[in-house]
Amino acid sequence: MARSTVSGAYSQLVAAGYLETRHGAGTWVAPGAASRPFDGHDEPEPAEPRFDLRPGLPDLNRFPRRPWLRALGRALARANDSVFAPGDPRGRPELRRSLTEYLARSRGVVTSPARLVVCNGFCQGFRLLCELLRAGGARRIALEDPCVFLYPPIARAAGLEVLPVPVDDDGLIVERLADSSADAVLVTPAHQCPLGATMSPRRRTALLDWAEANDALVIDDDYDGEFRYDRHPVATLQGLDPEHVVYAGTTSKTLAPGMRLAWLALPPSLVDAAVAQRGMTDRYAPVLDQLALSELIDSGDFDRHIRQMRLRYRRRRDRLLAAVEESAPELTARGIAAGLHIVLELPVGVDEAEILAAAEERSIGLYGLERFRHGPTDHHRQGLVIGYGTPADHNFEAAVTALASLLSDHLAEGSGAV
Repeated sequence: MARSTVSGAYSQLVAAGYLETRHGAGTWVAPGAASRPFDGHDEPEPAEPRFDLRPGLPDLNRFPRRPWLRALGRALARANDSVFAPGDPRGRPELRRSLTEYLARSRGVVTSPARLVVCNGFCQGFRLLCELLRAGGARRIALEDPCVFLYPPIARAAGLEVLPVPVDDDGLIVERLADSSADAVLVTPAHQCPLGATMSPRRRTALLDWAEANDALVIDDDYDGEFRYDRHPVATLQGLDPEHVVYAGTTSKTLAPGMRLAWLALPPSLVDAAVAQRGMTDRYAPVLDQLALSELIDSGDFDRHIRQMRLRYRRRRDRLLAAVEESAPELTARGIAAGLHIVLELPVGVDEAEILAAAEERSIGLYGLERFRHGPTDHHRQGLVIGYGTPADHNFEAAVTALASLLSDHLAEGSGAV
């Protein structure tokens, strides 16, 4: 073997820490160099369901790849070297300008580029808001019950006590909120998650009156506001009171959760503190993604994509509702006017957990309403939360058929047992 080969091997072993060289004393095995056997076992990755009807995802197969590539190409062509340097914790000014115009015309948001903060997803933005509230002396935050199951632990991790406030067909029951000692509240007024109610005008007025009277903060989580099927999208709360309402938007439903792009339109009183806090944590979202999204909005491709997906999701919703009506007419569907999911309210005596267990056996991905509860459960009606955005086109019909068969078989068994 050549001397250079041996020398090279020794050099690599020394660099890796397996050997030690001592001048004039030779080469020795380094202490602790022997590898220790791994006595544990990696847990296997959970298998993905064959028919994924879990809520929370759009049709990832329809991500606008070509428009995104064009937008990214234009962004790179126009970018100067400074865009790759550390930047404003609020986000790229190009994206904040594009969002200001888009949100004003599409969602009725009253803001400016200086009052927008771009985050890596809404959960990060919500954690930021909770930390600002806690630093400002707040102790309690009210959350809808049921709500997105990630929100209560995020608020508690920031040091806030979580107060569950029930919802009904008109949205958050503001009278129950008024009886609490909450310093802030997070709501989904356009399409309550998961029950699907739209907050009534009377409740909206009462909520804003509560915020003003108590100098409290309202967080308007507009997670799927672009997708409404029975009328024009419902305007946001923020446009009615920009001083007490934070508007929160995201690309998680319009494009994909993996984009990790969301934004907060803040009251002027919170901007400086939010920028300072953002600068101490994650600093800013990926620069190229921000520039590409700005180009996508300015070119009109973002609006075109949303219009196309709105039609596609409406057809999916209609097909799902027709299948449920045919296979299980005793079920009541709620939240059908907007979004990417519906709720099937189960009759009294039908066990949600049993249906979920049967769905798992058939490799159907479903969530039950219990997953979203974080308050008292004695009187809660049970139900299934069915997402219709996730399956790819080639699998959607099969997923709906599998769900219809599950409901028909299980409810028939339940009625026979009675």
